[in-house]
Amino acid sequence: MRSKDSVRKEVWKAMDREGVARFPGADGRIPNFAGARLAAEKLAAHRLWKRSRTIKVNPDSPQTQARRIALEEGKTLVVAVPRLRDMHPFRLLEPRKLNDKQKREAATIKGALRHGKVVADEELPDIDFVLTGSVAVNLSGARVGKGGGYSDLEYGLLIEAGKIDDHTTVATTAHPIQIVREHLPVTDHDLPVDLIATPRAVIEVERQYPRPRGILWNHLQPPQIREIPILERMGYA
Repeated sequence: MRSKDSVRKEVWKAMDREGVARFPGADGRIPNFAGARLAAEKLAAHRLWKRSRTIKVNPDSPQTQARRIALEEGKTLVVAVPRLRDMHPFRLLEPRKLNDKQKREAATIKGALRHGKVVADEELPDIDFVLTGSVAVNLSGARVGKGGGYSDLEYGLLIEAGKIDDHTTVATTAHPIQIVREHLPVTDHDLPVDLIATPRAVIEVERQYPRPRGILWNHLQPPQIREIPILERMGYA
């Protein structure tokens, strides 16, 4: 089985080679892709999205349209501060408190931080849908991100806070070239997905991996804990 790093490099290279990566290119990031807007629209038509009320969303470019649709539909969004650098690392976006211009702005990461309400973890509403970005994903639900581990940590923090449970749907949007046929390495802290939305269709995955049950402290190094204020607080609580 190949390493995650090898998979990432191959997908990034393939997206650039096939011309499906969008500005600013694929390498080193959750890649924006041709058809990202259509993939968001496909996802928004799915029954599990339709019945959701509160969505935890990632800040990356290919999911911008999904964030915009969610706000327009009146769904509450939970957005993490980049790199979890604040003691209260989540922002709450309540569309009923935003005008149309603010909703458009709030679909961007800068706008989300500007218009989002700073809340303690225990003040967040229960979350019934998680949207995450991917570099690669397979039909067993295994997902590879860009390598920072923040998406998994955010999920773990929300598990610890009691805001996510086994009934919470986890989805990603991706270009078909990002769906790989091989097995992907999965560790206990990796977050598998239930839905993969492409520009063509939404794939309901028969997930073969358990979800993380919270923060796995033995997977973290002391420098990581020191760099994330909420982890440092929890570690010494």
